[in-house]
Amino acid sequence: MPSAQRATRWITPALLLVVWLVLGGLLGPYAGKLSDVADNDPASFLPQSAESTKVIDAQKSFQQDETMPAVVVWTAREGKIQPQQREAATRALASLKGSHGIVGTPSPAVPSKDGRALQGAVQIRSGLDHALPGVLDDVRDRAGRVEGTKAQVTGPAATQADLSDAFAGIDGILLVVALIVVLLILLLVYRSVLLPIVIILGAVLGLSLACAVVYELAQEGIVSVDGQVQGILSILVIGAATDYALLLSARFREELSRHGERFAAMRAALRRSFGAITASAATVALGLLALLLSDLTNNRALGPVGAIGIVCAVISTLTFLPATLVLVGRAAYWPARPEPATRPVDGEDGSGAGRDTEGAAVNGDGDVAAAPAHGVWGRIATRVDRMPRRIWASTLVALIACAAFSPQLTSHGVPIDEIFVKDEPSVVGQRTLSDHFPGGSGNPAVVIADAGKVREVTRAADRTEGVASAAPLTESGRPGQGEPLVKDGRVLIDSTLEAGASSDEAKRTVDRLRSSVHAVPGAHALVGGYTAQQHDIQTTAEDDRALIVPVVLLIIFVILTILLRALVIPVVLVATVALNFLATLGVAALVFNHLLDFTGTDASVPLYGFVFLVALGVDYNIFLLTRVREEAQLHGTRSGIRRGLTATGGVITSAGVVLAATFAALVVIPLSFLVQIAFIVAFGVLLDTLVVRSLLVPALARDIGPAVWWPGALRRRG
Repeated sequence: MPSAQRATRWITPALLLVVWLVLGGLLGPYAGKLSDVADNDPASFLPQSAESTKVIDAQKSFQQDETMPAVVVWTAREGKIQPQQREAATRALASLKGSHGIVGTPSPAVPSKDGRALQGAVQIRSGLDHALPGVLDDVRDRAGRVEGTKAQVTGPAATQADLSDAFAGIDGILLVVALIVVLLILLLVYRSVLLPIVIILGAVLGLSLACAVVYELAQEGIVSVDGQVQGILSILVIGAATDYALLLSARFREELSRHGERFAAMRAALRRSFGAITASAATVALGLLALLLSDLTNNRALGPVGAIGIVCAVISTLTFLPATLVLVGRAAYWPARPEPATRPVDGEDGSGAGRDTEGAAVNGDGDVAAAPAHGVWGRIATRVDRMPRRIWASTLVALIACAAFSPQLTSHGVPIDEIFVKDEPSVVGQRTLSDHFPGGSGNPAVVIADAGKVREVTRAADRTEGVASAAPLTESGRPGQGEPLVKDGRVLIDSTLEAGASSDEAKRTVDRLRSSVHAVPGAHALVGGYTAQQHDIQTTAEDDRALIVPVVLLIIFVILTILLRALVIPVVLVATVALNFLATLGVAALVFNHLLDFTGTDASVPLYGFVFLVALGVDYNIFLLTRVREEAQLHGTRSGIRRGLTATGGVITSAGVVLAATFAALVVIPLSFLVQIAFIVAFGVLLDTLVVRSLLVPALARDIGPAVWWPGALRRRG
């Protein structure tokens, strides 16, 4: 090859590498800036059609500034609260009037029925973001001056501050932990110095691009982001980019041993990996986009944001990684550098077949026939080939047994005291409040009704089973003290519930309260507030699952049908990944209920788990079956299954372990929602990788035989 032509071949990968490094330098800061456009207010992610959402809109007319309450609770250190302590607590609250972030006049301190505690509330302006902890510290400081008492601050404002503090780790610790975990696994598995660094760098560059795109779209109001979506985006891009990179780099290493020349090896590796990688990415991206059908705003937010992340991961994998591997060559795998083939690709029999350095059959196109190798995956493939029915029957029974426990996983929402993994100040304060006041204190149900029906609606609410008290908001700003405050012909009635605001009993009370006030003629009453919001989210999440689950399964089936040019094997794959999901939920129910002592999961956890597990689980089956199909075209279905499983077993297992470990990194954020997602996805991916993809799917395919490719032409190969 002329020297000029050889020089030209190096220009494209060199330019790609430079472009990516420049982009990395420019876009890297966006990962830290994404939290600037994140909205962690739970109310902003309510279903738009819900009654509680309409109440939030109606409440705005009752206050000049949008606010959220902070509830202060005092408990006597000894005996009962004394009159002078009640007066001091009221003065402490009154002294906050006009302070930074405080809106309106704080309420007086009100004693509990047992006489051992006081409670009062201040309204804090919404949207303070980073200033909110400082405002709450001021409230704690003033409240803590009441001698002989212990003061705690809880309520929505305190919960919001603790949430913001929990999400503060997303920009730093989550990303660092995830990258370190992935790097260590790659170093241990591949025992190569440079390759893990190249793969990690590619994942970071893909994440930087994704964060930059999402940041700009969020600034324009096109997509929404909260802390949960931000954390999942980071994990998703790192995990997906690493998986795709492992598949491509393993194929490149294989092709290097065959071709010897790096450019030819990369062309072959890209040609043979492109379909599997893009089909896998399309499955995950379209599965996430199906969340746009959800009526929950945070679900709809995750859909496009996650899809953008997957696209950026694929772009990085198919551009940065090939360019870097071509430039580095065999040194990427040092110290275990692949050696070039010692024989020509073309065989001596005129058929174009030959042998590579390890004796594997090579066809005329340079494809290794992937003869079963010695080692773990060679032995597994041989066993699957010899006793497929016994293997698929035993694994099927085990998965069904696990799936039998899935109904025990309750998804009715997470109680306030379980939102965080550890006891945050707002959680401890809420427990104290519930010990001395009705369970719904601090988070009353809010009724909006026509002013002309205020007495009838108040009476109907007060008489509702499960409601401790009901009183209209007055011009003084204190419920029940003075004339009702009327805005735009409407009144606001606070209804304190007897049960804890996040309990199932409180949600049932909301249903009864809605029935009671809706029955008042001409009142046009609406019921909202924290409990109503949780109730509406739960109901909407159940409706979303019923709609989105079949849509995702259909999307996956269509992609598999196009990729594998068959109908039977796509049905098998969809059924097995769905069973894997149910089995994972069954194990999660046992772990959550009996080991971690969760009383339930967030309403969106099963849907998130389904989308991630089913879409990502199909990934590994795509990687396996595309290779099996490639081998079956040369050697028939039976040999193709054995050879495909042997060739892909190691790299797919490594990819599964990496993805599971990446999602497990979510546990560093002390929120039960993310801990639950982390366990479900991590365990489910390992179960899918080690059992479903390694045993169940190949055994079923082997037992069914060539008919798995029906109606494609490949079904005629034995």
